[in-house]
Amino acid sequence: MLFLRQWFLLFVTVVSVSCYEDIYVKCTNDSVMVTWKVNKDLAARPFRLLLGSCFPSEFIKTADGGKAIFHYHLSECNFLQKRTQTKLVYENELVFRPKPRPHPAVFTYPVVCTSERPEWIRPFLKPGFRGLQGQGSFIFHMALLNDDLSGPAPSNSFPMGSFIHVWAAVEQKAHQPLMLYLEECVASTTQTLGPEVPIYPIITNKGCLVDSKTGYSRFLPRYHSSAVVLRLQAFNFALEQEVYLHCSMVVWDPEYPNEVKKACNYNKDVEQWELLDDPSMSDLCSCCEYRCFQRVKRGLQSEFQGLAQSVVLGPLTITASPSSNGSPIQDGQNI
Repeated sequence: MLFLRQWFLLFVTVVSVSCYEDIYVKCTNDSVMVTWKVNKDLAARPFRLLLGSCFPSEFIKTADGGKAIFHYHLSECNFLQKRTQTKLVYENELVFRPKPRPHPAVFTYPVVCTSERPEWIRPFLKPGFRGLQGQGSFIFHMALLNDDLSGPAPSNSFPMGSFIHVWAAVEQKAHQPLMLYLEECVASTTQTLGPEVPIYPIITNKGCLVDSKTGYSRFLPRYHSSAVVLRLQAFNFALEQEVYLHCSMVVWDPEYPNEVKKACNYNKDVEQWELLDDPSMSDLCSCCEYRCFQRVKRGLQSEFQGLAQSVVLGPLTITASPSSNGSPIQDGQNI
Protein backbone atom coordinates (compact mmCIF):
# COMPACT_ATOMS: atom_id res chain seq x y z
CA MET A 1 0.00 0.00 0.00
CA LEU A 2 2.90 2.34 0.45
CA PHE A 3 2.95 4.95 -2.27
CA LEU A 4 5.82 4.77 -4.75
CA ARG A 5 7.00 1.48 -3.36
CA GLN A 6 9.87 1.17 -5.83
CA TRP A 7 11.36 4.47 -4.69
CA PHE A 8 10.57 3.72 -1.08
CA LEU A 9 12.67 0.58 -1.22
CA LEU A 10 15.69 2.67 -2.10
CA PHE A 11 15.47 4.36 1.27
CA VAL A 12 14.46 1.46 3.54
CA THR A 13 16.38 -1.79 3.66
CA VAL A 14 15.90 -2.64 7.32
CA VAL A 15 15.08 -6.21 8.34
CA SER A 16 14.40 -6.89 12.01
CA VAL A 17 13.81 -10.21 13.73
CA SER A 18 12.59 -11.01 17.23
CA CYS A 19 12.01 -14.33 19.00
CA TYR A 20 10.09 -15.20 22.16
CA GLU A 21 9.73 -18.85 23.05
CA ASP A 22 7.46 -20.25 20.31
CA ILE A 23 6.81 -16.93 18.55
CA TYR A 24 9.10 -15.75 15.78
CA VAL A 25 8.63 -12.32 14.18
CA LYS A 26 10.43 -11.13 11.05
CA CYS A 27 9.87 -7.59 9.76
CA THR A 28 10.86 -6.13 6.41
CA ASN A 29 10.35 -2.57 5.22
CA ASP A 30 6.69 -3.12 4.30
CA SER A 31 5.62 -6.57 5.53
CA VAL A 32 5.77 -8.91 8.50
CA MET A 33 5.97 -12.68 8.91
CA VAL A 34 4.98 -14.19 12.25
CA THR A 35 5.42 -17.89 13.01
CA TRP A 36 3.64 -19.15 16.11
CA LYS A 37 4.08 -22.71 17.38
CA VAL A 38 1.02 -23.73 19.41
CA ASN A 39 0.00 -26.76 21.48
CA LYS A 40 -2.80 -29.19 20.65
CA ASP A 41 -5.45 -27.19 22.50
CA LEU A 42 -4.82 -24.05 20.45
CA ALA A 43 -4.23 -26.04 17.27
CA ALA A 44 -7.78 -27.34 17.54
CA ARG A 45 -9.03 -23.77 16.96
CA PRO A 46 -6.61 -22.19 14.47
CA PHE A 47 -9.07 -19.50 13.42
CA ARG A 48 -9.11 -18.11 16.94
CA LEU A 49 -5.42 -17.23 16.48
CA LEU A 50 -5.19 -13.67 15.18
CA LEU A 51 -2.67 -11.04 14.21
CA GLY A 52 -4.73 -7.91 14.75
CA SER A 53 -7.76 -8.56 12.53
CA CYS A 54 -6.08 -11.21 10.34
CA PHE A 55 -6.40 -14.99 10.43
CA PRO A 56 -3.32 -17.15 9.80
CA SER A 57 -2.35 -17.05 6.14
CA GLU A 58 -1.23 -20.66 6.61
CA PHE A 59 -1.67 -23.27 9.35
CA ILE A 60 0.43 -26.44 9.52
CA LYS A 61 -0.54 -29.30 11.84
CA THR A 62 2.28 -31.02 13.71
CA ALA A 63 2.50 -34.01 16.03
CA ASP A 64 2.56 -31.80 19.12
CA GLY A 65 0.13 -29.13 17.95
CA GLY A 66 0.56 -26.82 15.00
CA LYS A 67 2.26 -23.83 13.46
CA ALA A 68 0.34 -20.66 12.54
CA ILE A 69 2.00 -18.46 9.93
CA PHE A 70 0.94 -14.86 9.36
CA HIS A 71 2.45 -13.15 6.32
CA TYR A 72 0.91 -9.76 5.67
CA HIS A 73 1.63 -6.26 4.46
CA LEU A 74 1.98 -3.67 7.22
CA SER A 75 -1.02 -1.84 5.77
CA GLU A 76 -3.21 -4.84 6.66
CA CYS A 77 -4.45 -6.41 9.92
CA ASN A 78 -5.09 -3.03 11.59
CA PHE A 79 -1.43 -2.28 12.25
CA LEU A 80 -1.06 1.03 14.09
CA GLN A 81 1.53 3.31 12.50
CA LYS A 82 3.51 5.77 14.60
CA ARG A 83 6.33 8.07 13.59
CA THR A 84 9.31 9.59 15.29
CA GLN A 85 11.78 12.00 13.75
CA THR A 86 13.79 9.11 12.29
CA LYS A 87 11.65 5.96 12.57
CA LEU A 88 8.44 4.41 11.29
CA VAL A 89 6.92 2.13 13.93
CA TYR A 90 4.13 -0.38 13.24
CA GLU A 91 2.39 -1.97 16.24
CA ASN A 92 -0.10 -4.82 16.55
CA GLU A 93 -0.98 -7.77 18.80
CA LEU A 94 -0.86 -11.51 18.33
CA VAL A 95 -3.81 -12.96 20.23
CA PHE A 96 -5.67 -16.14 21.05
CA ARG A 97 -9.36 -15.32 21.40
CA PRO A 98 -11.35 -18.49 22.18
CA LYS A 99 -14.69 -16.66 21.93
CA PRO A 100 -15.81 -13.90 19.54
CA ARG A 101 -15.84 -10.26 20.58
CA PRO A 102 -16.69 -8.72 22.99
CA HIS A 103 -15.10 -11.58 24.96
CA PRO A 104 -11.47 -10.74 25.77
CA ALA A 105 -8.41 -12.49 24.42
CA VAL A 106 -6.78 -14.94 26.84
CA PHE A 107 -3.31 -14.42 25.35
CA THR A 108 -1.70 -11.36 23.77
CA TYR A 109 1.79 -10.76 22.45
CA PRO A 110 2.99 -7.41 21.06
CA VAL A 111 4.26 -7.34 17.48
CA VAL A 112 6.37 -4.29 16.65
CA CYS A 113 8.16 -3.50 13.38
CA THR A 114 10.50 -0.53 13.07
CA SER A 115 12.24 0.95 10.04
CA GLU A 116 14.03 4.14 9.07
CA ARG A 117 11.85 6.97 7.78
CA PRO A 118 12.48 7.86 4.14
CA GLU A 119 13.48 11.35 3.13
CA TRP A 120 11.29 13.41 0.84
CA ILE A 121 10.15 11.29 -2.11
CA ARG A 122 9.86 13.14 -5.38
CA PRO A 123 6.37 13.46 -6.86
CA PHE A 124 5.66 12.23 -10.37
CA LEU A 125 6.56 14.86 -12.91
CA LYS A 126 3.87 13.73 -15.34
CA PRO A 127 0.79 15.35 -16.87
CA GLY A 128 -2.22 15.36 -14.60
CA PHE A 129 -0.39 16.69 -11.56
CA ARG A 130 -1.15 20.19 -10.44
CA GLY A 131 1.84 22.03 -9.01
CA LEU A 132 1.20 25.23 -7.13
CA GLN A 133 3.88 27.58 -5.90
CA GLY A 134 3.07 28.64 -2.36
CA GLN A 135 4.76 31.17 -0.18
CA GLY A 136 8.51 31.01 0.22
CA SER A 137 10.08 27.70 -0.79
CA PHE A 138 6.99 25.47 -0.84
CA ILE A 139 5.42 23.80 -3.87
CA PHE A 140 2.04 22.15 -3.35
CA HIS A 141 0.91 19.17 -5.41
CA MET A 142 -2.41 17.40 -5.79
CA ALA A 143 -3.36 14.53 -8.11
CA LEU A 144 -5.54 11.50 -8.72
CA LEU A 145 -3.75 8.15 -8.35
CA ASN A 146 -4.50 4.68 -9.67
CA ASP A 147 -5.81 1.91 -7.42
CA ASP A 148 -2.41 0.59 -6.30
CA LEU A 149 -1.04 4.12 -5.74
CA SER A 150 1.82 3.53 -8.18
CA GLY A 151 1.05 6.31 -10.64
CA PRO A 152 -1.55 8.73 -12.03
CA ALA A 153 -5.14 7.55 -12.39
CA PRO A 154 -5.78 6.19 -15.91
CA SER A 155 -9.13 7.97 -16.10
CA ASN A 156 -10.98 10.84 -14.49
CA SER A 157 -14.27 8.91 -14.58
CA PHE A 158 -15.31 6.90 -11.51
CA PRO A 159 -18.40 4.70 -10.96
CA MET A 160 -20.42 5.66 -7.90
CA GLY A 161 -19.22 3.62 -4.92
CA SER A 162 -15.74 3.04 -6.33
CA PHE A 163 -12.69 4.65 -4.79
CA ILE A 164 -10.93 7.83 -5.86
CA HIS A 165 -7.39 8.12 -4.54
CA VAL A 166 -6.46 11.76 -4.01
CA TRP A 167 -2.77 12.47 -3.36
CA ALA A 168 -1.65 15.73 -1.78
CA ALA A 169 1.93 16.70 -1.03
CA VAL A 170 4.13 19.68 -0.35
CA GLU A 171 7.67 19.93 -1.63
CA GLN A 172 9.91 21.65 0.89
CA LYS A 173 13.24 23.29 0.21
CA ALA A 174 15.60 24.24 3.04
CA HIS A 175 13.01 23.92 5.77
CA GLN A 176 12.42 21.76 8.83
CA PRO A 177 10.26 18.63 8.20
CA LEU A 178 6.61 19.61 8.25
CA MET A 179 3.26 17.82 8.39
CA LEU A 180 0.73 18.32 5.59
CA TYR A 181 -2.98 18.37 6.37
CA LEU A 182 -6.11 18.65 4.27
CA GLU A 183 -8.19 20.89 6.51
CA GLU A 184 -11.19 21.47 4.23
CA CYS A 185 -12.39 19.76 1.01
CA VAL A 186 -15.68 20.09 -0.85
CA ALA A 187 -16.87 18.94 -4.26
CA SER A 188 -18.71 21.27 -6.62
CA THR A 189 -19.67 21.49 -10.27
CA THR A 190 -17.67 24.66 -10.87
CA GLN A 191 -14.02 25.67 -10.75
CA THR A 192 -14.85 28.57 -8.48
CA LEU A 193 -17.05 28.51 -5.39
CA GLY A 194 -19.87 30.94 -4.76
CA PRO A 195 -22.91 31.30 -2.49
CA GLU A 196 -25.25 29.76 -5.08
CA VAL A 197 -23.01 26.84 -6.03
CA PRO A 198 -24.12 23.43 -4.67
CA ILE A 199 -21.37 21.59 -2.80
CA TYR A 200 -20.74 18.15 -1.31
CA PRO A 201 -18.72 18.33 1.95
CA ILE A 202 -15.84 15.84 2.23
CA ILE A 203 -13.49 17.26 4.87
CA THR A 204 -14.73 19.93 7.25
CA ASN A 205 -14.01 21.40 10.65
CA LYS A 206 -10.22 21.60 10.19
CA GLY A 207 -9.39 18.04 9.17
CA CYS A 208 -12.49 15.95 9.97
CA LEU A 209 -13.19 13.51 7.13
CA VAL A 210 -16.97 13.63 7.43
CA ASP A 211 -17.34 11.34 4.43
CA SER A 212 -15.76 8.54 6.50
CA LYS A 213 -18.80 8.65 8.79
CA THR A 214 -21.38 8.24 6.04
CA GLY A 215 -19.32 6.05 3.69
CA TYR A 216 -16.02 4.20 3.42
CA SER A 217 -13.69 7.11 2.70
CA ARG A 218 -10.47 7.20 4.73
CA PHE A 219 -7.14 8.90 5.10
CA LEU A 220 -4.57 6.18 4.39
CA PRO A 221 -1.48 5.71 6.59
CA ARG A 222 1.20 8.17 5.54
CA TYR A 223 4.40 7.24 3.73
CA HIS A 224 5.85 10.67 4.59
CA SER A 225 4.81 13.53 6.84
CA SER A 226 4.67 16.00 3.94
CA ALA A 227 2.12 13.97 1.96
CA VAL A 228 -1.27 12.40 2.54
CA VAL A 229 -3.51 10.10 0.47
CA LEU A 230 -7.29 10.36 0.73
CA ARG A 231 -9.20 7.22 -0.28
CA LEU A 232 -12.46 8.85 -1.29
CA GLN A 233 -15.53 6.78 -2.08
CA ALA A 234 -17.25 8.14 -5.19
CA PHE A 235 -20.40 9.84 -3.92
CA ASN A 236 -23.91 10.52 -5.17
CA PHE A 237 -23.42 14.12 -6.27
CA ALA A 238 -23.73 15.68 -9.72
CA LEU A 239 -23.73 12.30 -11.46
CA GLU A 240 -22.48 12.36 -15.06
CA GLN A 241 -21.41 16.00 -14.65
CA GLU A 242 -17.99 17.58 -14.29
CA VAL A 243 -16.97 17.74 -10.63
CA TYR A 244 -14.14 19.73 -9.05
CA LEU A 245 -12.50 19.14 -5.69
CA HIS A 246 -11.76 22.33 -3.75
CA CYS A 247 -9.31 21.72 -0.92
CA SER A 248 -7.43 23.80 1.60
CA MET A 249 -3.98 22.37 2.37
CA VAL A 250 -1.88 23.47 5.31
CA VAL A 251 1.63 22.62 6.50
CA TRP A 252 2.41 22.57 10.20
CA ASP A 253 5.03 21.65 12.75
CA PRO A 254 4.60 17.86 13.34
CA GLU A 255 5.52 18.28 17.01
CA TYR A 256 2.42 20.36 17.72
CA PRO A 257 -0.80 18.75 16.44
CA ASN A 258 -3.92 20.40 17.79
CA GLU A 259 -7.66 20.66 17.27
CA VAL A 260 -7.26 22.68 14.06
CA LYS A 261 -4.16 20.91 12.67
CA LYS A 262 -5.17 17.27 12.41
CA ALA A 263 -6.39 14.46 10.13
CA CYS A 264 -9.32 12.48 11.55
CA ASN A 265 -11.06 9.30 10.35
CA TYR A 266 -14.34 8.04 11.78
CA ASN A 267 -14.10 4.47 13.08
CA LYS A 268 -17.54 2.92 12.69
CA ASP A 269 -16.63 -0.12 14.80
CA VAL A 270 -16.16 1.93 17.95
CA GLU A 271 -18.24 4.91 16.79
CA GLN A 272 -15.46 7.36 17.50
CA TRP A 273 -13.18 9.73 15.65
CA GLU A 274 -9.51 8.68 15.43
CA LEU A 275 -6.40 10.74 14.77
CA LEU A 276 -4.61 9.39 11.69
CA ASP A 277 -1.08 10.05 12.88
CA ASP A 278 -1.38 8.96 16.51
CA PRO A 279 -4.63 7.30 17.67
CA SER A 280 -3.52 7.72 21.29
CA MET A 281 -4.19 11.45 20.78
CA SER A 282 -7.65 10.96 19.25
CA ASP A 283 -9.15 13.37 21.77
CA LEU A 284 -8.02 16.07 19.31
CA CYS A 285 -10.73 14.71 16.99
CA SER A 286 -13.58 14.79 19.52
CA CYS A 287 -14.50 18.28 18.33
CA CYS A 288 -15.45 16.84 14.91
CA GLU A 289 -18.99 16.41 16.27
CA TYR A 290 -19.39 20.14 16.90
CA ARG A 291 -16.89 22.97 16.24
CA CYS A 292 -13.11 22.72 16.30
CA PHE A 293 -10.98 25.57 17.58
CA GLN A 294 -7.46 25.70 18.93
CA ARG A 295 -6.89 25.65 22.65
CA VAL A 296 -3.73 27.60 23.33
CA LYS A 297 -1.42 25.90 25.84
CA ARG A 298 1.43 27.73 27.48
CA GLY A 299 4.87 26.60 26.45
CA LEU A 300 3.60 24.50 23.53
CA GLN A 301 3.53 27.04 20.76
CA SER A 302 5.50 26.34 17.61
CA GLU A 303 7.72 29.03 16.12
CA PHE A 304 6.39 28.04 12.69
CA GLN A 305 2.86 29.40 12.31
CA GLY A 306 1.84 27.30 9.32
CA LEU A 307 1.20 27.95 5.64
CA ALA A 308 -2.08 27.35 3.80
CA GLN A 309 -2.79 26.91 0.11
CA SER A 310 -6.08 26.44 -1.74
CA VAL A 311 -6.12 23.86 -4.54
CA VAL A 312 -8.71 22.95 -7.18
CA LEU A 313 -8.46 19.48 -8.73
CA GLY A 314 -10.53 18.35 -11.69
CA PRO A 315 -12.61 17.93 -13.60
CA LEU A 316 -13.63 14.39 -12.76
CA THR A 317 -16.89 12.58 -13.43
CA ILE A 318 -18.88 10.25 -11.19
CA THR A 319 -21.03 7.84 -13.18
CA ALA A 320 -24.20 6.11 -12.03
CA SER A 321 -22.83 2.62 -12.76
CA PRO A 322 -22.41 0.69 -9.49
CA SER A 323 -18.94 -0.56 -8.55
CA SER A 324 -18.09 -3.94 -7.04
CA ASN A 325 -15.75 -2.29 -4.55
CA GLY A 326 -18.31 0.11 -3.17
CA SER A 327 -18.95 -1.93 -0.04
CA PRO A 328 -15.60 -3.28 1.04
CA ILE A 329 -15.47 -6.19 3.47
CA GLN A 330 -13.54 -5.43 6.61
CA ASP A 331 -12.28 -8.86 7.63
CA GLY A 332 -11.80 -9.68 11.27
CA GLN A 333 -13.61 -6.70 12.76
CA ASN A 334 -15.95 -8.82 14.89
CA ILE A 335 -14.00 -12.05 15.22
